Amino acid sequence: MSAPTAVLFDVPGPRAKARNTVAGVVTLVFVAALVGVIIWRLAATGQLDARAWEWILYENVQLALLDGLVNTLRAFASGAVLALVLGALLALGRLSDHRWLRTLSSWFVELFRAVPLVVLMFLFYYGLPSVGITVSTYAAVVLGLTLYNGAVLAEVFRAGVLAVPRGQSEAAYALGLRKSGVMRFVLLPQAVRSMLPAIVSQLVVLLKDSALGFLITYPELLFQAQFLGSNATLGSPLIPVAMVVAVIYIALCLLLSWLASWLEARSRRNPAVLTVAPTERADAT
Repeated sequence: MSAPTAVLFDVPGPRAKARNTVAGVVTLVFVAALVGVIIWRLAATGQLDARAWEWILYENVQLALLDGLVNTLRAFASGAVLALVLGALLALGRLSDHRWLRTLSSWFVELFRAVPLVVLMFLFYYGLPSVGITVSTYAAVVLGLTLYNGAVLAEVFRAGVLAVPRGQSEAAYALGLRKSGVMRFVLLPQAVRSMLPAIVSQLVVLLKDSALGFLITYPELLFQAQFLGSNATLGSPLIPVAMVVAVIYIALCLLLSWLASWLEARSRRNPAVLTVAPTERADAT
């Protein structure tokens, strides 16, 4: 007997399918109308005229946008790597057998998940000088991104490890593996696959959160967009500049999602996961 295909909800009948189709068509028409109105207003106010886009032909403007892009990617790369490492360490701490380590890691995670990211950036850049510590805008942005997103990723990692069936770890222990080996060779490889969508989503959030650096004058994309868009010499092309920067952010997020899909597909083709078959567990016991 085959397993049912719908376990979370009933298969829609003819009337439900008709209602879903009508709702989909209405939603599509509404979205198309909204996009049409936006394009019409942009055209009516001259935002789509060629003269409103002449600024992008200047070499200095292109270099400013490129510099902002490089600074955005620089902060994102540093923050992403450090947040992933910190998240993994905090997750291991919360899964530790030592109570003091679990408590310390839990307090750290709850604290930095609760504090808004912009507050952390302000604290590092404007607050630390009052105690004799001065950091650059880049360091303040990276520290904020690392602590906040590391705390969030810690919960993602912990949930992924706990989602692996308990029988996998029990069988690995029965085969003589220590806890570090069970975590490294059994739990983490399987957990990463289930965690990958959540990790990518958080990295996309991290990428967009790097734009908060403009509040402390970090010269990333949004900072450059604000400068160029309010430049009277260029005609104050705020909306065109915002549209260009939005396209850049969308392209970066799509590229990140594509990279995650590629890694997931590659891991499925080359599984490096130690799983213990039922017969092996029986022999081990």
